[in-house]
Amino acid sequence: MKVSAQEEYGMRCLLRIGSCETPEGLTIPDISRLEGLTSANVAKLLRILRLGGFIESARGRAGGYKLARPTDRIVIGEVLAVLGGRIYNPSFCDTHAGSNSICNHVIDCSMRSLWRSIQSAVDVVLNRITLKDMLGNERVFTELVATLNAGLTENQVAN
Repeated sequence: MKVSAQEEYGMRCLLRIGSCETPEGLTIPDISRLEGLTSANVAKLLRILRLGGFIESARGRAGGYKLARPTDRIVIGEVLAVLGGRIYNPSFCDTHAGSNSICNHVIDCSMRSLWRSIQSAVDVVLNRITLKDMLGNERVFTELVATLNAGLTENQVAN
């Protein structure tokens, strides 16, 4: 499994906007220059983030992009789902049946169980991390993720 360029760059744009301290926000050329991305790519990513409800835009001379809600209310799992989708969705089997209309393994499928388990583990971590958490320093964030991972491991042992 790989993180797509859209997910990586979209998160970078969101983090850049979240760290902006000016009330008017940042423009596409600002973000493009600061992140080393093309203006066209930034525009595309900001559209996705705006439609997802994470940022808002203002037109005009003092216009720019800013967060649509406080950093502690922007959940990273939701952002990544909007930017690239999920590893596993319940409709996965319908869209990956091969040349048949129904998957050969629809009754007893260890693959479906694997993808569902991976998605569940990823959700546990990503749905507990907010943009506010990510705007802190790397050491503190690394400790937070380690704590979440330890909690995940403890839950697996208990079950």
